[in-house]
Amino acid sequence: MKTADVRRDIPLLDDVIYLDAASTTPTPRPVVEAISDYFYNYNANTGRGAYRMAVKATQRLDEARNKIARFVKADPNEIIFTKNTTEAINMVASSLEFERGDNIVVPNIEHHSNLVPWLNLKGKGVELRMVKADEEGVIDPESFNEMIDGKTRLVSITHISNSLGTVQPVEEIAEIAENKGVMCLVDAAQSAGHMEVDVKQLKADFVAFPGHKGLLGPVGTGFLYCAENAQKELKPLNLGGGTVDDVTDHDFNLTEAPACFEGGTQNIAGFIGLGAAIDYLERIGMPSIEKHSNKLTQIMYQEIQDLEKVTVYGSPENIYGIVSFNIDNINPHDLAKILDETKSICVRSGFHCAILSMKHIGAYDIGGTVRASIHYYNTQEEIEILSETLKKVSNFLG
Repeated sequence: MKTADVRRDIPLLDDVIYLDAASTTPTPRPVVEAISDYFYNYNANTGRGAYRMAVKATQRLDEARNKIARFVKADPNEIIFTKNTTEAINMVASSLEFERGDNIVVPNIEHHSNLVPWLNLKGKGVELRMVKADEEGVIDPESFNEMIDGKTRLVSITHISNSLGTVQPVEEIAEIAENKGVMCLVDAAQSAGHMEVDVKQLKADFVAFPGHKGLLGPVGTGFLYCAENAQKELKPLNLGGGTVDDVTDHDFNLTEAPACFEGGTQNIAGFIGLGAAIDYLERIGMPSIEKHSNKLTQIMYQEIQDLEKVTVYGSPENIYGIVSFNIDNINPHDLAKILDETKSICVRSGFHCAILSMKHIGAYDIGGTVRASIHYYNTQEEIEILSETLKKVSNFLG
């Protein structure tokens, strides 16, 4: 599929220049149609009925899980449905058995979803250790190696920074953790659907995914990859319907993963839609998406970097899909509003749920940054319109 074909499947792109894929992506028609098909034709619960509609709904949900697993190179029983990346990370934070004196190692530029859940464990006597990124927002694996000790329970790191677009050496860090007998979690919120993510190659015990960002799926969907050998380390918390094989008046027997972690009715339509989104990405082809995104990222970075009175964060050698920047003397929110009101350009502004990252790059006191983020549906012409508009704003207000 070509970019023009994808744009035809996303009607709202006729009216706006959408550069906020890092927050969420617009949903293509085939995904919406798959969701509608469920509601119109077999709107029944899953795993709970012998009638044909219920059987069909169960089959479609199982098919979606299989597609997701194949896409990230996992086994289906290693895919746990969640409503987003945040819930997936919190599932690990709440379900792992931590002891007083344990420590967790994370970078200092993480999204709050990969920071606050670990900070919250301080009440249990768990220490949070932070590895400092370099000036361009990249983590040195050796810094993790030096921080890990005999009381380290987990290391957790994002694959691509949501605030800076920097690609982190997660495979090297996961290997360090593995060699030291420490568990590893990777936040794939900004890499999934934008580049190949092979969970086995990552060597992480846990990988948290969103459905509504790079995967082009609906909001309210996400999943946690939990390696089979790590599942015994998690204690299911959301118990109830679908999580047990047997119950007595004094005890119960949990069913096997992933069902034991998925209590109650799931977002059936959403995950069926996510399965359709996986089909859609495979029709485009991940190599095509990566080639397109790499090219546009470099163009966007250079176009903005060449403007006067503009600060661009990170460097073209290590960013992907995201460019974070500021124009001198213009508040990021004001700039985002101007872009929207003058050229219908949609970008994110502010702290990007990553306050420590903004402090690290010196953008906290000025209100954060403006963040432009892309996907396969974006074009070079849109990047040029962004650059031209920024130049006019900079000359007039900067």
